[in-house]
Amino acid sequence: MAVQNPVHFDIVGSFLRPERLKKAREAFRSGALGQAGLRRVEDEEIRKLISKEKALGLRTLTDGEFRREYWHLDFMWGLGGIKRETLSHGYFFEGEETGRDTAVLTGKLSGDHHPIVDDFRFTQQFAYQNTVVKETLPAPAHLLDELYREENAAVTKAIYPDEDALIDDIVAAYRTVIRDLYDAGCRCLQLDDCTWAMLCDTKYWTQRQGGTENLKVIAERHLTINNRVLEDQPFDLVISTHVCRGNYHSTWAARGGYLPIAPLLFAREKVHTLYLEFDDERSGGFAPLRYVSPDKTVVLGLVTTKRPDLEDPERIRERIKEAAQYVPLSRLSLSPQCGFASTEIGNKLTEEDQWKKIALVRDIAQTVWG
Repeated sequence: MAVQNPVHFDIVGSFLRPERLKKAREAFRSGALGQAGLRRVEDEEIRKLISKEKALGLRTLTDGEFRREYWHLDFMWGLGGIKRETLSHGYFFEGEETGRDTAVLTGKLSGDHHPIVDDFRFTQQFAYQNTVVKETLPAPAHLLDELYREENAAVTKAIYPDEDALIDDIVAAYRTVIRDLYDAGCRCLQLDDCTWAMLCDTKYWTQRQGGTENLKVIAERHLTINNRVLEDQPFDLVISTHVCRGNYHSTWAARGGYLPIAPLLFAREKVHTLYLEFDDERSGGFAPLRYVSPDKTVVLGLVTTKRPDLEDPERIRERIKEAAQYVPLSRLSLSPQCGFASTEIGNKLTEEDQWKKIALVRDIAQTVWG
């Protein structure tokens, strides 16, 4: 059965880092602040964040990814058999190069004793009544992509000559982490996944991988690895996925509508909810939503996190009505299109702008769904 947020408005997960937290991280990196001192600042800023989330009426609470530099790499670095490394260049987004950090194998993968579990335990204490704490992870397919990134591929193939063995260990590591999160009380899990959106943009993929792989084969591989992690999870663990086109300092990586991947992702990935970006023309139209299986709900990312200007509420309501031609209104919700700070650098807007965006999402949802 599909799982629906009863208030029909939500967030993707990350928030702009407060200046105090940014300064604490700089001090930690320079050696002027120890791990315990940084943790104390993180704890205090997360408490403040959650108070603001509750004040706005959000039912889904997150720690804003305040303990992370990157939405994905910090999780990867927490797995056994992976180390942090800096490359000669980052990813090339529209008009800007991203950070140059990556995740490189040092040995066989393991998900034992992942630090994200303790991070979740801290945030979980703030859940109350009808709220739930959501934990966000990069999708398993995204880890596979990072390990096969052009600069990392030789190391990966040396440690895992057999790709099937690598996939087996990624699946096992993720299932270990998810089990530990569940045992810690997690009942809401989101897999953030750029891989699908990149497959919608053949120009981006060709530039990145040199056009050496068949996109249909890659898509099936991504679906398989994700579903192997998702199958047979506890019935009360609500799992969603957010499809992202890149979110770095208000820039983006890929364009293209969902049609190339909709029959796979929308119909066959074993998640309860799809968080989908529809904030501008890069995302295409709503017609691919016809492939969404009846056991899924869809959260429409119609309000951008990349610019401070507020969208026209009437236009957003019109677009929700358009989407309801393909998925019933009762199975739709509204959210910002992405997080506000997928990396600690954040997008080009202020914290005040950020909260105005979320208030706009809430107010529109109340007029549409009551």
